[in-house]
Amino acid sequence: MKKYELLSIIKPNMDVEEADKVIAKIEETVKAMGGNVYDTDKMGRKKLAHDIQNFRDGHYVAQKMELPEDKVFEFKRQLRLNDNILRTMFMEESKVKA
Repeated sequence: MKKYELLSIIKPNMDVEEADKVIAKIEETVKAMGGNVYDTDKMGRKKLAHDIQNFRDGHYVAQKMELPEDKVFEFKRQLRLNDNILRTMFMEESKVKA
């Protein structure tokens, strides 16, 4: 299994409890695919650099996870299907330490 990092921007019209449910749903999806989320950083509500779907801000969340390589494509597809997520950035965690 490889390690990955996911940065998500969740719609701002949700309160904190609803945003937490979206985060929990992401974690459930990872576990169902045989992976593990080992770190979640809720960065709070921040202003966007430009409007996305007429929203000016969003709830930012960074999650570090382990996921089987063959499940990455399906995981990304599941993220795109979630209407509560405005944007995601999914990347492989770097092995180089600065």
